[in-house]
Amino acid sequence: MKIAVVGAGYVGLVTATCLAELGNDVICVDRDHGRVAVLHAGGVPIFEPGLDDLLQRNRSAERLRFTASMAVAVRHAEVIFIAVGTPPQEDGSADLQHVLAVAAQIGQHMTEFKVVVNKSTVPVGTGRRVEQALRSALADRGLDALDFAVVSNPEFLKEGAALDDFMRPDRIVIGLPAGEAGEAARRLMTRLYAPFNRNHERSLWMDVASAELTKYAANAMLATRISFMNEMAHLADALGADIDAVRRGIGSDSRIGHSFLYAGTGYGGSCFPKDTRALVHTAAAHGLRMRLVEATESVNRLQKHVLVDRICAHFGADLRGLRLGVWGLAFKPNTDDMRDAPSRIVIPELLSRGAQVLVHDPVALSEAQRALSADLGHPVSEMDGLSFVESPLEALADVDALLVLTEWKCFHHPDFDAMARCMRGRVIFDGRNLYDPALMDALGFVYQGIGRRGLLKPAQPVDARPAAGATPLRPDAQSAPSPA
Repeated sequence: MKIAVVGAGYVGLVTATCLAELGNDVICVDRDHGRVAVLHAGGVPIFEPGLDDLLQRNRSAERLRFTASMAVAVRHAEVIFIAVGTPPQEDGSADLQHVLAVAAQIGQHMTEFKVVVNKSTVPVGTGRRVEQALRSALADRGLDALDFAVVSNPEFLKEGAALDDFMRPDRIVIGLPAGEAGEAARRLMTRLYAPFNRNHERSLWMDVASAELTKYAANAMLATRISFMNEMAHLADALGADIDAVRRGIGSDSRIGHSFLYAGTGYGGSCFPKDTRALVHTAAAHGLRMRLVEATESVNRLQKHVLVDRICAHFGADLRGLRLGVWGLAFKPNTDDMRDAPSRIVIPELLSRGAQVLVHDPVALSEAQRALSADLGHPVSEMDGLSFVESPLEALADVDALLVLTEWKCFHHPDFDAMARCMRGRVIFDGRNLYDPALMDALGFVYQGIGRRGLLKPAQPVDARPAAGATPLRPDAQSAPSPA
């Protein structure tokens, strides 16, 4: 089939590349000439494991092309996917200006029936607005009678596993308009997604509004599970329970399952924060309140401050003279995405309290530097007390404590002896519960996870801390932390 994908961002590139991999003839269009030039030159402007190789293979096979010309893309395609950004506005609503602008541009170039698919995450009612934008553009050209169908086909891609999610979907949600145009769209979408339905039917057919709401409902449910576990983790700490044991206990219930039950420093990324806010705004516009979703958001905002609160409880509110190491900057592993990442809350707070901070992330260093510079209002540098380093051990050089903010696999099984030799303090604030508290105790680390009974022993007075560069004690020479 001949496909066009509008938008060479995260969703657009994954969609275009995977549809090409299925044998379709795909053109991906983006108005950013610089981005198109990068793609023409063989570059990939986003980080997603496996995408580079898959994209290059399909370019070489001439199943995937890139252009900045909407006219070329529209003439080419039977099905046109809109996959542009819908950033949040100040009131939490989704900004649809890019989606509607693309719809108008499609209408300016259409000469025959097309299926226009909303792949972007958009609030309920967007399908109607896209249809209106298309009809208005066609009317301006005297083509009022030209038919088309606007379909909702939301994406359910996890960053870091997007290719697998696309190629092995749990379900394919497709919202169709009523009437003959909807039936024509159903035939085309059935052909397009036939490779996924050979073993069993994964396509879920519904009306457009229901498909639009399904996307928001799914993300709100997953975000709620995360915030629920973070609330339970605080209670576990107060009661002397272990949230990891609780997680395993409730996750084994088939009605609950294990996914998205990990306590931590809060969710981030491009979807959950934006979509929960948009859902609350949509409800308010219809005179309703989403009280559970509002609570989910509130818990998540507070959770991003939890490690700073614990550092201040341990060392005192004035962190001047402290060196702190941070492992992980991206909001999750296998991505360089810094949108709403907890690190963007934690690091500025540590700097504002006078700490020196050394940070490492396997992929997101350059993106983090850009994001943190935007947050601080100037290009961030060591003058701010912040150093970006290239290895995990460099981030531990003479530090008083380590903060783990992202669960990259390379952090799961570190060399604890090497860590001890690098650190001048032996304190770990584990925001992702990567390590076993009993093991950390045995190794002589002062350890605190989230909801894992990690009461920290009192800190040394500031003037009693080892001088920078002093040889730290061996792990077995330091007293163990007090039990919870």
